[in-house]
Amino acid sequence: MATELRTVLVVGTGLIGTSLALALRQKGVRVLLADRDQGAVRLARELGAGEEWQPGRPPAEIDLAVIAVPPGHVASELLELQRDGVARFYTDVASVKAEPIERAVQLGCDLTSYVASHPLAGREKSGPGAGRVDLFLGRPWAICPTAEASAEARAAVLRLIELCGANPVEVDAADHDRAVAVVSHAPHVTASAVAARLADASEVALGLAGQGVRDVTRIAGGDPTLWLGILSGNAAPVAEVLEAVSRDLAEAATALRALAGGDGTAHGELTQLLKRGVAGHDRIPGKHGGPASAYVVVQVVIGDRPGQLARLFQVCDEVGVNVEDVRLEHAPGLPLGIAEVSVQPDSAPVLTRALRERDWQLP
Repeated sequence: MATELRTVLVVGTGLIGTSLALALRQKGVRVLLADRDQGAVRLARELGAGEEWQPGRPPAEIDLAVIAVPPGHVASELLELQRDGVARFYTDVASVKAEPIERAVQLGCDLTSYVASHPLAGREKSGPGAGRVDLFLGRPWAICPTAEASAEARAAVLRLIELCGANPVEVDAADHDRAVAVVSHAPHVTASAVAARLADASEVALGLAGQGVRDVTRIAGGDPTLWLGILSGNAAPVAEVLEAVSRDLAEAATALRALAGGDGTAHGELTQLLKRGVAGHDRIPGKHGGPASAYVVVQVVIGDRPGQLARLFQVCDEVGVNVEDVRLEHAPGLPLGIAEVSVQPDSAPVLTRALRERDWQLP
């Protein structure tokens, strides 16, 4: 059932709300913006995300209201919007689903016009200034309709997801919360725990920090207030995952203590944990959500000056090599770094040869 979205109200102009508004604007949808923080609304508007909504004035009919606020405020915001008859249909984009739906039921919200949803996309940065028009492209977007949700409401949310370039995945709210506890919420807490060790680390340790610690702690840079709301709304499932991780870490610590004491039999326990880690890593979906691909990494020394990365990509383009992924590791104290270019296995020799012919330095 096709539903056209001509006008969409976005309530909450943080990273997700602003990114969503930018994506809709690119598709020609009229977007109205609302936020209790007037500064955030103004910045989102200046970024081209839409126009400020004026409650109380008779606006053009709003097809869909998207509630982009922390999980604990979704239900009360939904109730207020529905009481005022603001839109035909409603959704939210909070990363927790069961608690907001339960609260909406308690408050007496109209569940026929509401379909809960959650785009599995984000950044470690927050606020409207971090918004990106392509944030949702190719990303999964969970929808959790209740039994009361109308077909029209569901179609409106599916159209929203389509306009943002994401892939809809229908899932039960409780199943969703258990899933994100494993793939998002518990990893954030774990990354924060590792990053917390750096707060008191010596200058020597920080001077030796490489790409590994940056990869592990990248998401720990998120807004603590925002994450407290997320974790509070999904507390029990996240606690279960963290307890399992804690058991693994405790067993690893015990094995390491044994190794330090000269007990060579502890190698087996550590090896099993490391192997399980590899197996879990290999199950993470690859590009476009398909099976993980085994790419070959071509390392290239790259100068820390304008245009170097563009030159590198130009070589890839000239020889017809598609770059599947790329990351940069800077050399401490030196004006250069290493670009790690991931390519298909049969493309690696082609790219390596082309780079050497053009006098690029390969480690």
